[in-house]
Amino acid sequence: MSPLAWVLSLKIAATVLVWCLPLLLFPSLWLEALGLPAQPTTMFLRMLGWAYLALCVGYGFGLQAALRGQRLLGPIWVGIVSNGGACLYLLYFGLAGAFAPWPPLLQIVAWGSAVATALITLGLWRYGVRGALPLAGVAAPHP
Repeated sequence: MSPLAWVLSLKIAATVLVWCLPLLLFPSLWLEALGLPAQPTTMFLRMLGWAYLALCVGYGFGLQAALRGQRLLGPIWVGIVSNGGACLYLLYFGLAGAFAPWPPLLQIVAWGSAVATALITLGLWRYGVRGALPLAGVAAPHP
């Protein structure tokens, strides 16, 4: 498996396990027990879970291309913007002390997500944008 395929596989697995499944399937009481603020409705949390799942669908197309030995730039750039932005927000709010009142498990998830999004962003840049695999859907130049 190429390094790009490995990065995309890690991104999909982490997003589905840590964010999609809990936001989509956990009962409200479980989400509150994990430290998320009580919501009058979980509608927005469920919508966020679906949005994360939609991102994973796009990453899946990038993973399929990487497993074929190609790079598909659309999912790579979406991943860079999504993970890079999330990393910056997590670092900003974490360093500003926003995580301090949270339960320890939620603090671990938040700081772990900051580290993971940084590594994924760097991996997508290094192996996706700057990678050695040929671009998918780009015709080879004629000799």
